[in-house]
Parts: sequence; structure tokens; C-alpha cells
Amino acid sequence: MRFILSLITWYHAETLGTRLMTRFRGVKVGEDDQGNRYYRNRDDSRRWVIYADEPEASKVPADWHGWLHRTFDDNPAEKPLAHKGWEKPHHENLTGTIAAYAPTGSLRRDAHGDRRDYEAWQPE
Repeated sequence: MRFILSLITWYHAETLGTRLMTRFRGVKVGEDDQGNRYYRNRDDSRRWVIYADEPEASKVPADWHGWLHRTFDDNPAEKPLAHKGWEKPHHENLTGTIAAYAPTGSLRRDAHGDRRDYEAWQPE
């Protein structure tokens, strides 16, 4: 089904042109922990990613993002970046989903009756 959707729409997977370029000119460089596959062409003038599921740019980890945008030349599969102890693991952008962050007092919280951050104005 995914293959058929990719033939008629561009937003369900890689386009037909990207699929053909990957097949005939792509050199697989590596894969991240989310299953995204990273490619380059033979002379390394182009780099691209094939997403494991839905194409969402925020699913690309920072180390692979740096490789894609030529911030550094070494790919993370061969030479991983040194991570600090305080760094959190990468996850995609959750904005607009049910798992998005909602601070205390937000209207998205379940307990609407317990809002203590707002006092209605009363005339004197």
C-alpha cells in the first residue's frame, strides 16, 4: 500500500524520482536507531534520507542532521558524536499531538476545575 501511495502522492514516502536515484546512484551510508536510512551519491555532492515511516524532518537525530547539511564530513555510523551526560535522547517534534507538553494551568490539562493560576477580576 505504501508503494502505491508513493506513486500518486509525494507526502507518504519518497517520490518516484528519489526512489530511482536511490536505487541506481545511491550509496547507503548508514541507518539511525529509528530506522531512517541515509544515502549519498558516488561523488558525495548530494546527501539524503529515506524515512522509516512517515516523512517528518524532526525525526532526524542531530548527528545525522549535521552530516546531511555538511556541518561535518564524518558520518555518525563510522564516527559517532560524543554526547554529554546531560543530553536527552532524540525524539521527534510532538507539537500538535496528544503527547505535546502542556504546562501547569494550560487549558489542555485534564483538571480544568483545579486551575489556581488565574483569579477572575472583581470590581471594587
